[in-house]
Amino acid sequence: MGRIENGENHPPRLYSHNAAVNPPPPRRARIVLVTPGGGVLGALAAVKVATPWWQDIAPVVEAVHAAHGAQITVLRLLEVGVPDASGIEITYLAETTDPVAVGPWDGVLDDHPLRLAYARPGGPAADLAWAERVLTAHGFVRAGPAVQIRTWNLSSLWRIPVEGETLWLKAVPPFFAHEGAVLEALAGGPVPTLLGHEPGRVLMREVAGDDLYEAATPLLPPMVELLVALQRTWAGKTEALFALGLPDWRGPRLTERIGDVLTRNADVLSRDDRATLRRFVDDLPRRFADIAACGLPDTFVHGDFHPGNLRGGAGALTVLDWGDCGVGCPLLDQPAFLGRIRADAVEVCRQRWHDAWRAAAPGSDPDQAAILLAPVAAARQAATYQGFLDNIEPSEHPYHRDDPGERLGVAAALVRAET
Repeated sequence: MGRIENGENHPPRLYSHNAAVNPPPPRRARIVLVTPGGGVLGALAAVKVATPWWQDIAPVVEAVHAAHGAQITVLRLLEVGVPDASGIEITYLAETTDPVAVGPWDGVLDDHPLRLAYARPGGPAADLAWAERVLTAHGFVRAGPAVQIRTWNLSSLWRIPVEGETLWLKAVPPFFAHEGAVLEALAGGPVPTLLGHEPGRVLMREVAGDDLYEAATPLLPPMVELLVALQRTWAGKTEALFALGLPDWRGPRLTERIGDVLTRNADVLSRDDRATLRRFVDDLPRRFADIAACGLPDTFVHGDFHPGNLRGGAGALTVLDWGDCGVGCPLLDQPAFLGRIRADAVEVCRQRWHDAWRAAAPGSDPDQAAILLAPVAAARQAATYQGFLDNIEPSEHPYHRDDPGERLGVAAALVRAET
C-alpha cells in the first residue's frame, strides 16, 4: 500500500497530523525491551533508522533485527532526545520473546489511564488475533507473518499478507473509533473494502493504485468531485451521521470548542493574535448564521481531505482515512486540500468545487461560504489537535504539542486578511 501515516496510505510526518511540515532530522532509535507480560529486560544500544519520522515503525523493527538479531514489536514512544548535528535519538518501548543481549536501563515504566491498548504489552498480539479471526471467517489463508508498519497515538497499522493479496489491520484510539462504522455506511463507494470492524479496529483489503501526494493536476478536480458526490448522498442526514459516532462541527458546538482552545493556548499566541481571535470567537454566532444563509447543507466532513488521502489513478480513486470525519458544512474540507496542491491548480479546483455545490444545492453561494469558513477551518484544526492532546498520554504529546497554537496563528492571519 505504499507510504503510511495515521491510516492506510500516508508518508509519515513528525508532529503534524493534517498540516504539511518539513521532514524532521535523522533518527536514531533506542529500544527499551519488555516481555509480553511487561517485565523489563533492559535497553538496546541505539541504531540508525532509514527514515526520520517517529511513528514510522517498520524501519525501526528492521534496524533492530539487523543490529541485534531480535524481532521486536514497538509499543509506544518513551522519550525524545535533543537534536544534535547527527540527528535525534528517540527512545521506544518494545516487546520481544527473543533472547537478546541487553544493557541496563534505570528508568521506570509507569501506567497512565489514557494509554491505548495497542501501546501496552500484549496489545498488538490481541489486535492481530482479532484480525486472524476475521480473515479466517472470510476464507483467507495467511501467506506470511504480519508486518508492523506504524504505531503512535493516532493509529497502529499492520500489513498482513494472505494468499493472493494483502490485508491491512488498523487500530485507533477511541476518538477515531467510528472509522469502521463510516466505512461500513459508505460500502460500495470509493472507500477501502472493509472485511470486519469493531470499535477501534478495522481490517481492510489493500487499495490498488498509486500514492497521490504528488498527483498530477488533471487528477485534482476529479478528487474534488468525488468528495462532493459522497457528501451529497449524506446531505441533511445529520442524525444518521451522529449515530455512526461522528463529532459535531456545526456552529454552536464548534464555537464552544474554538473558544476553549483559544483560552487554553492564549499564552503561546502574540498579543495581536489573541486580540484578533477573541473578536473572532465573539463574532462566531453571526459568522455561522451567515454561513448557513449561503445554503449549503450539513453533511459529513472528511476532516483530512488532501491528495495524499486518495489512492488509485485516472480510472479509479479511493478516499482513505475516515477516522477524522465529523458533521458540518462540507466546505470545511476545502482549505486543507487547496493548501496541499500546486499553486497553479488552486483556482481550477476551487471553481470546480463551487460549481459542484451550486449544482448540488441550487441557489447556494459556495463562494461566500468558503470565504467565511477559511478561518473557521483553521481554528477547527486547532481544536482537533487540542483534542488529541487531551486524550493521549503525556509521553506522546511531542507529536502534537505545537499544533494548536500554530493553527490558531493561521486562523488569526486569515481573519486579519478579511479586513
